[in-house]
Amino acid sequence: MFKCVVCDPAEQTYSVEKAVETIGFGRFHILLFIIMGSANIVEAMEIMLLAVVSPEIRCEWRLDDWQVALVSTVSYFSKVCVVFGGFVWSAYFSLLTSFAPSYGWFIFLRSMVGCGVAGVSQGFVLKTEFIPAKHRAYLLPLASIFWMFGSMLIIILGMLVVPTLGWRWMIRISVAPSIILIFLFKFIPESARYNVSAGNIQAAVETLQRIAKMNNASLPPGQLFEPVETERGSWRILLSPSFRRTSVLLWYAWFVASFAYYGSVLSSSELLEKNLLCVTDADRAHQIKHRHEDGPCYCIPFAPSDYHTLLISCFGEVALVPLNIGLLNVLGRKMSLSFLQLMAAVVFMLLNICTSMFGFTVLLFLLRSLVSMNFNVVYIYTAEVYPTVARSLGMGFCTSFSRIGGMIAPFIAQVLMSESVLLALSPFSVACVICAVGNFLLPIETKGRALLDGGTASTGRRHKQQSHIRGVS
Repeated sequence: MFKCVVCDPAEQTYSVEKAVETIGFGRFHILLFIIMGSANIVEAMEIMLLAVVSPEIRCEWRLDDWQVALVSTVSYFSKVCVVFGGFVWSAYFSLLTSFAPSYGWFIFLRSMVGCGVAGVSQGFVLKTEFIPAKHRAYLLPLASIFWMFGSMLIIILGMLVVPTLGWRWMIRISVAPSIILIFLFKFIPESARYNVSAGNIQAAVETLQRIAKMNNASLPPGQLFEPVETERGSWRILLSPSFRRTSVLLWYAWFVASFAYYGSVLSSSELLEKNLLCVTDADRAHQIKHRHEDGPCYCIPFAPSDYHTLLISCFGEVALVPLNIGLLNVLGRKMSLSFLQLMAAVVFMLLNICTSMFGFTVLLFLLRSLVSMNFNVVYIYTAEVYPTVARSLGMGFCTSFSRIGGMIAPFIAQVLMSESVLLALSPFSVACVICAVGNFLLPIETKGRALLDGGTASTGRRHKQQSHIRGVS
């Protein structure tokens, strides 16, 4: 099962994990954090763009609810796993979207954008592998800052550009960050753990030496030595006895994380665009009544106050990051997931109650905070729980299930919303409750645990050893 590198038993050796911990945190990690965080800006802009542009294309092409929902759905239909190529691809097709002459072309070009954006998850794998264990629970949730910035940027562009130049120019301008990011990826090295698992020890050593030099640190004494997995990347690892339950539960957890997150984004824009809110403010209530008396209308653009509400809700992406970090370090990964999903289920249902616009904004703020924190935790847990030989594959399978959640969410949030607000929000709440219960059944807690580098057999033994140590302690 393993191919071994010949090594003198008396000679001192070290693993990639030990090298990463010895090098510590430094300039390389700051650069990595900024570049890969910028990738989050791009993905957030592409996702939030769907919410901002929906009223405009609905008006221009006289679209029904299901046609608007289909625009969001096709963005999650495909995925690829190459980070650099993904952003070249998404930038190119996002630019072409602004020239779409018809609804059919818009649908096709947005589906192509979705293929490229899917590569972001692999960037998260790189961050997880290179960041020392004691820093992961603090630094990885901070990536929400970049996601919030991307969401706010597209909303501000919509507020400033759409009323004057139109939605097409908003899309053209929004491509700029993707183009800039393409030139920054040359500073990101290949995964040292992957090179080791592939038997390319020299390339792994060169990568670690480069990181050590940037951080003004040195590698541990001795030579890099680890068993090399010959059957790397096999889906059988994900369904092996060591990971079968974990994989199945994680696939559903990722489905729900995406389903709830995009449900919250699209539901908020639908409630605001169609004025379906049950509010107690006299002015807002009069505005809603007036619009509904005018009968069905395709052209209901966002008002400035609607953009402001969406902007405030975006702050929820980072406002509770300290709480996110605290939950990860105190409750661990599994309990944090269950807690956040239960709270999200409650807030989804609270959106049905009659309240003021201020109250609605607060609820929307809390909901975005909770679903964003849930995404942070499930990303971290997935990257930590699988061994190197299956980490990218495991993340790829999980993001595929998240795309399914993203494909279904628009038809719930944008189609059912016109029929009943309660009917549209209930599926999100129920899915979160079921997932919260399922997380209690996850067999592995990764809090404070080193990343696994071995294959199925060695991983299974290590799980038992670590579980025994935690039990004794």
